[in-house]
Amino acid sequence: MEDCLLSLRHIVKSFGEGNVLDDISLNVQRGEFVTLLGASGCGKTTTLRVISGLETPDEGQVVLGGRDVTLLPPESRPVNTVFQSYALFPHMSVEKNVAYGLRVRGMDKKLIAERVDEMLELVQMQEYRRRMPAQLSGGQRQRIAIARALAPEPELLLLDEPLGALDLQLRRQMQLELKRLQKKLGVTFIYITHDQEEAVSMSDRIAIMRGGKFEQVGTPEEIYDAPQTRYVAQFIGRSTILEGTAERVDGAVAVARNANGCFAVDAGRASLRAGEALELCVRTERMRASREPVPGFDLPGTVRETRYAGGSVLTYVVLADGTEVVASGEERMADAPQTGARVWLHWDAAQAAVIGGASHGA
Repeated sequence: MEDCLLSLRHIVKSFGEGNVLDDISLNVQRGEFVTLLGASGCGKTTTLRVISGLETPDEGQVVLGGRDVTLLPPESRPVNTVFQSYALFPHMSVEKNVAYGLRVRGMDKKLIAERVDEMLELVQMQEYRRRMPAQLSGGQRQRIAIARALAPEPELLLLDEPLGALDLQLRRQMQLELKRLQKKLGVTFIYITHDQEEAVSMSDRIAIMRGGKFEQVGTPEEIYDAPQTRYVAQFIGRSTILEGTAERVDGAVAVARNANGCFAVDAGRASLRAGEALELCVRTERMRASREPVPGFDLPGTVRETRYAGGSVLTYVVLADGTEVVASGEERMADAPQTGARVWLHWDAAQAAVIGGASHGA
């Protein structure tokens, strides 16, 4: 716990009826990039406001740098926030916006000038220092907002969907920029987004929120490859959830069966017993459809349609009980199975996870 910068301890917050935050706890290490990911209304922004001091929890503690800051106002916390709206002062130039927080703190003018130069160089905006916010593009304004937030050297930077207003290409570029800045400076980031791809590509850990609780906290790989709940399995990426019963378990390999047939399961990743019910998550990009059965699998279905997806072909297969499964392949459209064809589904058992079958620390 020596490297723990932030500790949320049993935080409860309500607005009227029901808890917006329902007894959540989370430890964030120094220099870590943690993303809060979830649908609208799950509690992400309220969590950020509790950390920043803009909201006071009804119950629980916020401990920052080993100090209880639960009741401290925002200005007494070594925390800054970057918003989606940029929140730049329209009547101030770029350099004055960056310098604002330093002037408020009473820093020496020479040191302010040096720090502003350093920040503008960091975000590659030196040549725009005299411009007003209205003369900048969305991406440039976001760079200045980040520079302003970083200038006072906060221990913790909170980012509330900071890239949400940008177009896709610029958003991806800024994702790389933000990650570069975070690693270079070693500042701890807590980031809010509803964009799954953004969370997976940028984060050291992801905390998936649902109904004011943390559904699962883990590395992107843990979240994606070892979902602990059905909600997480379906929320992140595209997948098929197959229910079944373990028919037999032979060491690290199990065979499961349901109404549509049987399939292999990697029992080495989960504690399985014969006769036990299970849910298996197979990611769409790992699902395959072949014209012949594959050893360990007997899941026949009928092709409903195929679609080209730029570099891969998606095959939509209907199983015996009406379940629709999407398989991915790298063949050309001309070589893909045709509508009405009979195919057999299969995958690499080691790349499919029993939901809740593997535990990871939070």
